[in-house]
Formats: sequence, structure tokens, C-alpha cells
Amino acid sequence: MRLRSVPLGVVALSLLVIIVALMASARSFAAPSAIPAWLEAHVGNGDGQISQVVLERARALYLKKVAQGAVRNPCYFAMDATRPGDLGNGVLGRRYYVVCEASQSFRAISSGHGGGRNLKGTVDFSNGRRCAKNFGNAMDSELTAGGAYMTREAKTSFKGFYRTGAKQDVAFQRTFIQFDGEGEVANARQRVIGGHAAQVLRTMCMRKTPNSSYADHDGFVPFGKLVDYAGGRSNGCTSWSPADAAQLISMVKDNPTTLYIYPESRDIAAVASGRSASGTYWNASCLKEIGKPKFWPRKMLEPVIAQYKKDHPAPPAQPLPICKEP
Repeated sequence: MRLRSVPLGVVALSLLVIIVALMASARSFAAPSAIPAWLEAHVGNGDGQISQVVLERARALYLKKVAQGAVRNPCYFAMDATRPGDLGNGVLGRRYYVVCEASQSFRAISSGHGGGRNLKGTVDFSNGRRCAKNFGNAMDSELTAGGAYMTREAKTSFKGFYRTGAKQDVAFQRTFIQFDGEGEVANARQRVIGGHAAQVLRTMCMRKTPNSSYADHDGFVPFGKLVDYAGGRSNGCTSWSPADAAQLISMVKDNPTTLYIYPESRDIAAVASGRSASGTYWNASCLKEIGKPKFWPRKMLEPVIAQYKKDHPAPPAQPLPICKEP
């Protein structure tokens, strides 16, 4: 049986058609799904809105983890740390986002940013209450680092007792959600970065309460004043108001999801250099206030912090004083 010869031009044309079809298929597979109209309505740079680049990256991270089978949670999180945390007159900026596409739910809430540190006489990488200028991923830097995270296990710790307005002593237990990061934020667990309520006990002392299940071997329990710092800064963690924290923690406990924090170091470098990079932005009011943002990489900052600790050793830990009974 003789095979019919096919003109070379026909073969080339057929191959071209196949290649174009494969390329189109690859593009459609790789391209992220379009943002639904209801969610697009929340996109913008005003308070309570989410900026386009932040949503696109947060959504791409979530869809990737869902496709990998790493996430089954119907909701995901995002944070825009370039926005102001304090709008003045007791109003907090809403820059942390909870997106649940299945139920078409979008919420914008407040969140703290890393306060950084001022190593006096050495280097100052501290942040103000309103806007963050300094970012980084170094140990003990207390800075926010942008990038891709996953929520992980929840750990609840007893911090001590505090007194309510009704003169009742209440045990303060705070839940911490550990984050795991990728790339530049892969050391999130090492840095103990996670999310929790913006509450802490201050002015601590020890009170004799021998019948308490929390009492030490001498019958004392720690006691302090409960302080809400939702309008302040954190040690690099994501901190929420107590009410928001309770809701968010319940959403991700035993059901992990993704959190994308903007900006990454590449965004900071682009803005600081004045380049108009595609997909990069900064909140206009904060940029005017801080001038140029700065990213402090761990390889550069960690040796500086270590040397400062060596040169300025912390004083020996002192036992808490005994409370003066009211």
C-alpha cells in the first residue's frame, strides 16, 4: 500500500493550528478566573475598599491553595499594610479583608502593623501609629513582612487575671493563630508571627489566690490591667479588635486558609525608587507622610540586632511585685 504524499505547506499549516490551539489552552488554564462583579464593586483605594493589586494577589494565592487541596475554607484573608491604621478622632482605618466568595461576603476591618524598633545610637526602624514606613523579615525586628501566608494551629494561653467594672476577677486567655509563610516570609513560624486579639495585661503584680487552678506553688496568680491596643502597633503580628479576633479565629480554627499581606519587598523597592511598576501601588496619604518606605532584609538587620543585644544585655528578670490590695 502506497502512502499519499502530503504537501509540505499543508503539514506546516496543520502544525501551526495545533500549536495555536495548545497555546490558547495553556493560557486559559494559567489565567486566573475573573473577579466576580459583586466583588469588583468593593475594589478601590478608599476606606473600606480593597485595592486592585491586593485583591488580585490574595485571590490568586487562595485559588492556588484550593487547587492544591491545601485549603477547603470558603473564605480567605488579605491585608494592605500601606494604608493608615489610625484615621484620627478615634476612627481606625480598615485595611484587613475577609472575603467569602461562595456567600458573596466582603468585610473590611482594622488591624495593627509592626511597630519596629529604635535601637538608640545604632539604627532606627520604628513605625508610627498611623502609617508604616519600615518593613522587614528579621528576627526580633517587630516589623511587618508582606507576602503569602497560611493560617495554622490555634494556641490559647492564660495571661493572668484582671478586674472588671463589676469588681469581678476574670481570667484572661488569649488565642494565637500561627501563620506559616512562603519565600521571604518563610521564617514566620521562627518569628512567631500570627494573629490574635489586640489585648494585653499591663501593670502586672502577683495576688494571693490559693484556691485558683492557676495559682503557683505559693498560691499566687498574676494580676494586671486589661489594655486594648487595637488602635496601636504590634510586634509584627496581625492584631485585631477583640470582637473581630473572636470571629476570625473561629473561622480558621481547624480549617486553614490563606492570608496575603501587601506590600512585598519588590513593591517597596519599586515605590522607594520612584519607578512606576505595573501592579504596584501605595496608599497616597501614607506615602505623603512617610516619604519613602524601606524594607529591611533579615541578612542585613539580624546581625545588627544581635550585636545590639550583645552590647546592651537585658537586665536579669525580676519577679513580679505583690499586689497592693484595693
